[in-house]
Amino acid sequence: MTVLAGRRALLIGAGSGIGRATADAFAEAGAQVSILERSVAKCDALRSSPHSFVVTSGDATSSADTARAVAATTDAFGGIDVLVSCVGVFDYYLGLRDLSDDQLDAGFEEAYRINVKSALVSVKAALPHLVESKGSVVLTASTSSFAAGRGGVLYVGTKFALRGTVVALAHELAPDVRVNAVAPGGTLGTDLRGLEALGQAERSLGQAPRREDDVRARSPLGVALTAGDVAASYVFLASDAARGMTGRFLHPDGGASIR
Repeated sequence: MTVLAGRRALLIGAGSGIGRATADAFAEAGAQVSILERSVAKCDALRSSPHSFVVTSGDATSSADTARAVAATTDAFGGIDVLVSCVGVFDYYLGLRDLSDDQLDAGFEEAYRINVKSALVSVKAALPHLVESKGSVVLTASTSSFAAGRGGVLYVGTKFALRGTVVALAHELAPDVRVNAVAPGGTLGTDLRGLEALGQAERSLGQAPRREDDVRARSPLGVALTAGDVAASYVFLASDAARGMTGRFLHPDGGASIR
């Protein structure tokens, strides 16, 4: 498949799960792929990939680190046609009544900084190159961007905020840059971690007990999608097949969003 042949892509947070599957899918579709990833171990794994990724180690919420990733991408490829962000953090279903005042302060700052601010930082850093190439942005929303129940108050709040961010950016950046998002449901093989401020940083949603059974039970289609299944939506939105779409969301969720 060469639907992304010639595309120069920068992926933010693509060391594992949906991000890594998307990086592999982009490369297999013909794109040149550069990645910003915080985890040193995941960076090492990316550098050993046969896809010859350009890898920058850094924090997606840092303007300086993201600027380094943009520079590494443009130095290697001469520009940027596609920006993808797969950065996110979870709150393990905690409600407002579960949070102390201190946890609310720290958890709010961390959740919105990672789940919302990182997207704005990455788009801003890459924007001059995206405008020049008439490129596109694909952000990562969630079924939790459209309904409550699959996360706590902080996670769902940030995902609704990200939904608004997609629409606002699509409006602002048209006609120069398309901005869309993928809104996955529960996905197997992810490494979505909890909030450090809430003592959850070592918890990975992908390692939850009976994860596959839980995901399948929430799906009207009875499927438990993998990160590779979800990655196909990012490829589509980055391709010419989606050239008439902006401010839109794809929902690879087995039908969960219709409940």
